[in-house]
Amino acid sequence: MPNAMAQEDDSEEEWPDMVLRDDGKCTKCHDETSDYPVFAIGKTKHGTVADSRTPTCTSCHGESDSHMDSDKTMPPMPSRTFGKNSTNTIEDRNQACLSCHQGGKRMNWIGSAHANRDIACTSCHQVHTAHDKVRDKITQSEICFTCHKEQRAQINRPSRHPIREGKVVCSDCHNPHGSAGPSMTLRDSVNETCFTCHMEKRGPFIYNHPPVQENCAICHNPHGTTAPNLLKVRSPFLCQECHEPNSHQSSLGTITGAYARNTLARGCMNCHTNIHGSNNPENVRNEGLFQR
Repeated sequence: MPNAMAQEDDSEEEWPDMVLRDDGKCTKCHDETSDYPVFAIGKTKHGTVADSRTPTCTSCHGESDSHMDSDKTMPPMPSRTFGKNSTNTIEDRNQACLSCHQGGKRMNWIGSAHANRDIACTSCHQVHTAHDKVRDKITQSEICFTCHKEQRAQINRPSRHPIREGKVVCSDCHNPHGSAGPSMTLRDSVNETCFTCHMEKRGPFIYNHPPVQENCAICHNPHGTTAPNLLKVRSPFLCQECHEPNSHQSSLGTITGAYARNTLARGCMNCHTNIHGSNNPENVRNEGLFQR
């Protein structure tokens, strides 16, 4: 009898915590040799035990009593799972994250384009890994391009931002968790987002170019183009979309003749170099924008 009682006590002995608080009941099965290793979470911010805000296994996966109490080879799934075959709703899965990650950059998640399209947090983020690809400048674009195929093609064009080199990343301009600006731009407008880096274009200028004041994307495609300087169409054809041919500015380009200059090299910008705005007092017409 004593031996039987001792054996019973050993079987009911609690498994020691390995990474998180109260994770013994999970890590006794889910170690690094299991199909679902979990120890790598200790290398992430979710594994910072000294932080009182650090969640436990059940904070995300639920109590999962039927999963833990089962003695079957294939036990029932935990109360909440996040994989491709999860039976939980997207809203339920995201709520596990939003219960902690609220406010700040995520304050506009509700109603954002990603939320409205039922994108799960785990579609982009990896929790049980020391290297979350979407938070790495070199690999972040790979995650975004999984859905945004058009932008994948655009960043391979001759004129582009250095996204492939990791110097500029999607989150430098966009907030994937939602924003008050169009296309989930980081700032409240396209221009303010561009001015984060291109401050020399901000002005104010004495003579302003109206489309520049309205939206940089009228002339530029920030993801990449085949025209120089990220222009949607090369000059003079881009300029002629607004400037009607009633003066020399918009005369049709020719190879020979007086207006051949309009089709050479940078076209209109051979003369109008300060195209974003000018402080030259000699310019009496807004469309002048001459350098001197």
